[in-house]
Amino acid sequence: MAVRLLSHELSDLCLGKPALRSLSVTSTIAEALEVLKTSDDNFVSVWSCDHKAKTSSGFESAAGFCDNYDDDDCRCVGKVCMVDVICYLCKDENLVSPSVALKEPVSVPSVALKEPVSVLLPKIPGLVLHVEPSCSLLEAIDLILEGAQNLVVPIKTKLSNKRKQHQKPSPTVTVHKGREFCWLTQEDVIRFLLSSIGLFSPVPAFSIDTLGIISSEILTIEYHSPASAAIGAISRTLVDQTSVAVVDSEGCLIGEISPFTLACCDETVAAAVKTLSSGDLMAYIDCGGPPEDLVRVVSSRLKERNLNGMLEHFSMSMSYGGFSSSSSDEESMAASPLPRSGRYSRSMSYSARMVRRAEAIVCHPKSSLVAVMIQAISHRVNYVWVIEDDCSLVGIVTFSDMLKVFREHLETIA
Repeated sequence: MAVRLLSHELSDLCLGKPALRSLSVTSTIAEALEVLKTSDDNFVSVWSCDHKAKTSSGFESAAGFCDNYDDDDCRCVGKVCMVDVICYLCKDENLVSPSVALKEPVSVPSVALKEPVSVLLPKIPGLVLHVEPSCSLLEAIDLILEGAQNLVVPIKTKLSNKRKQHQKPSPTVTVHKGREFCWLTQEDVIRFLLSSIGLFSPVPAFSIDTLGIISSEILTIEYHSPASAAIGAISRTLVDQTSVAVVDSEGCLIGEISPFTLACCDETVAAAVKTLSSGDLMAYIDCGGPPEDLVRVVSSRLKERNLNGMLEHFSMSMSYGGFSSSSSDEESMAASPLPRSGRYSRSMSYSARMVRRAEAIVCHPKSSLVAVMIQAISHRVNYVWVIEDDCSLVGIVTFSDMLKVFREHLETIA
């Protein structure tokens, strides 16, 4: 059985995975928003090609197909999510005029640097890597432990050239030389290992404390501190696939500001981040929807700071979601629910997604490895906070920490 597990290739993990929705590096941030708001995935892949390349005869090929591109000219160079856009709009110059800021390109190709220059993509190489379907499970785990978050894997399609000519253009699907692509994440690998957890016995029954995988490297912010003070930490935890812990004055965990939760919001949450305390922001982004009083607070503070561009954008968002900040509309407010987490434009896909609450997912130092794995997977997060009985924060356990344990065990049976 152990040998059989080691014989698996990434193609085995790709079964049933949806094809990637994609953007060109030259797409605007507004175009990225449009794709994100209609996607069932929190992330959208960004590619170096424009998917509208001209054929040898001079005509444009169908959007989404890059049959005339060499492998090196059509690659996934990164990924973006709603949190990237929120942090981008939190910059003072972008709050003044969000409509102008959203017209900027996601990334600008640079021949000199051989890498796209981006306002959204993290400037950390190796977060997204291309691999072949024949890549082994062990090789994939090693790449993840080296820093990769998404492994882009080609999947064969059965579209004939004739069919492609008659197919409607799809600007959000990448097809290169007859192949679409999917990507594998840390969660996919952990789920796969969980399906064969018995092979690792007795390790999964050991406590996370015994295994030594509780990390004390965490980012925290005090409950009453301005949420804007956490913008840098939010960006970092997005890259680390963790979260910002919200604690009280004694270091006890109260909740979190999680990129996984923010990804279920819309871009106007940037206004809340810049105007509310950390504690109020948690209430604002909770899946029940922003409280009426906090919506009014955000509007009032935007007006006080003369951030008229963001105020207009924010007011349109609330109005579209059925909310009016006017006190005379309290009766109509009761009949029209608030837009959940500000995600008014994603209502069509909202029911199909798991929307996170701001409540932190926690375990104890004596919790078993398998129990923590199941906790993280069931809540669709890459980490679990570790606390003592009095709620004092001990640290965090991540998928990466868990994979190190399984990698060591696989080394012994390889």
